[in-house]
Amino acid sequence: MAFPRLSDVLGQERAITRLRSALSSGRVHHAWIFHGPSGVGKRLAADGFAAALLDPTTARPEGGDVGPDPAGETQRLLAAGMHPDLHIVSKELAAYSRDETVRRSKQRVLPVEVIREFLLEPAALASGVARASIARKVFIVEEAHLMAASAANAALKTLEEPPEGVVVILLTESESDLLPTIRSRCQRVPFGTLSDDAMARWLERSDAGAGAPRDEREWLLAFAGGSPGRFLSAASGGLYRWRQAIAPMLAEAERGRFSAELGGACAKLIDEWAKAEVDGKENASKDAANKAGADRMFTLLSAWARGRIREAAARGDAEGASRAAAAAESIALAESQVDANANLGVALDHLAMTLARR
Repeated sequence: MAFPRLSDVLGQERAITRLRSALSSGRVHHAWIFHGPSGVGKRLAADGFAAALLDPTTARPEGGDVGPDPAGETQRLLAAGMHPDLHIVSKELAAYSRDETVRRSKQRVLPVEVIREFLLEPAALASGVARASIARKVFIVEEAHLMAASAANAALKTLEEPPEGVVVILLTESESDLLPTIRSRCQRVPFGTLSDDAMARWLERSDAGAGAPRDEREWLLAFAGGSPGRFLSAASGGLYRWRQAIAPMLAEAERGRFSAELGGACAKLIDEWAKAEVDGKENASKDAANKAGADRMFTLLSAWARGRIREAAARGDAEGASRAAAAAESIALAESQVDANANLGVALDHLAMTLARR
């Protein structure tokens, strides 16, 4: 399989034009922030940008755009996951830290040890490496907003005074959670949700959800809200099945009737998904999987509440829209409580009672 190219990114014309312009100039800034919703192409663009930065053939125009030779050695190494100068930094690297305490952590943040071991130390080795490419080393930091304060401050020095030839790309869904000093030192590239036309092109190109029944595919497309990544995550994670399982209980809540099964049903779906995620995977964190599963459930519940708001507004039902908005607020509150380490089962049971009172 070929490594991603900038031309693979759909629906982000302004962002890609800006990155191609930087490549064409040959003078690429050392620090970037790609920010926007989840699943809209930030990581794909970062991969394509990195592929061009690390490849000595990038100066060759292809079809009017600057890009690397897809058949070259650099692209072959990148596709095989063997290029020594592309570094993907994520919170999951905590499982491979030399610090035992970090290895046993719950992987909910990007700790300073991960930033030091997998970004700062390898970056310092770049200065003595000869290069014919635009960059010597590229670091892609996933979920950069999850950097602990100490990690962000440690990264700041490299962003202020980077080794020659090092390019750092921070990916985030929440740019405002990054330190202002980090934001001020980076080129910031916004990514938005895809238009209906772009989503249609993506579906045709990827053939995503092709085997699903029509009603499921339509629900996935509406749920995705212009995010291919969200579509794929919902499809692979069985969110349509989740929706079908809890829909009758949510309908009861919408009528003002308490469904004693709702909280437990949600918790069970999360637990089953989390167990499947870590099963047979070395160093996988069940706690992190539970958190990811809870995020998926709250995303599903929030989508349900927003759908009720839209439906009530469409029929001119101000009272119904107000109740649905209150339900959305209750869901957001429950999610924040779980993020603050409240017991998931208790939070979901309380949410079920709250929804019935709306």
